[in-house]
Amino acid sequence: MGFLERILGRKSAPVDDGVEGLTTLSGTTTTCRDAILALADRHGQGDQGYLERPGSLQREPENPVDPDAVAVMVEGERVGYLPGYLTEAADVSTIGSRAVRVQIFTEMVPKGLRAEAWGWLGSRPPQWEWSRTKRPPMSSKAKAMAQHQSSRKMVQDALAGGGDRAADFKRGMVNGVHYIELAEPIKELKREGRLEEALELCYAAIKGAEGDRQGRAPAPGYTEQAAIVLRKLGRRDEEIAVLQRWLKLCPPEHRDGSRIGERLAKLTG
Repeated sequence: MGFLERILGRKSAPVDDGVEGLTTLSGTTTTCRDAILALADRHGQGDQGYLERPGSLQREPENPVDPDAVAVMVEGERVGYLPGYLTEAADVSTIGSRAVRVQIFTEMVPKGLRAEAWGWLGSRPPQWEWSRTKRPPMSSKAKAMAQHQSSRKMVQDALAGGGDRAADFKRGMVNGVHYIELAEPIKELKREGRLEEALELCYAAIKGAEGDRQGRAPAPGYTEQAAIVLRKLGRRDEEIAVLQRWLKLCPPEHRDGSRIGERLAKLTG
């Protein structure tokens, strides 16, 4: 497992006699939004609402998007789906179901009432990350801030711990900042229309990702962000250059089919 995968990989439920643990449910703010909000309304939960209810896992073989999808049902409402990487491990038949405990938070944000949900799979008592008094970030701004703080703490803890982990992080430092700490500031500057400042941070992050690559392809996200900013600024030659910079450092076997390569082909083709 590479460095980026170790520090940025998604958190999956630990496996114990099948699958048992905590997982974030997908689809709560898209396909299942109306159902989950109806459930919250049924229980008188609106702004700052909280529910913990028993539910069940059910396969959806007729699902037009994903016939392997596993829906999470609470009181007859489809409140979300298991992440794709857990559907096989969940071992739910197409005619049966499996018990799950569900935790739902609701909060009024600028775009209306928002819901987030987590599921606990297994026979042990749930070990929730969040609670009625310790609520998760719900708005886009709160989530961005939480992600930034988490990235910063990760870097600080790694550097303080010393050893190989600290050495790994130091390779990705630029001017005293690790490149993963720049992800949210870049997004914020873009949202505010401060494109030149966002581009400056993109180049710093690209330099950090290059220092951390250790023979692998540099993390591509920062190059993509730089290309997007340069497109908005109308600087085509510079956009081509930054894409070529990434491809030059990418191992040849990974260049074909990469998003960077595809973007460059569309730009120059």
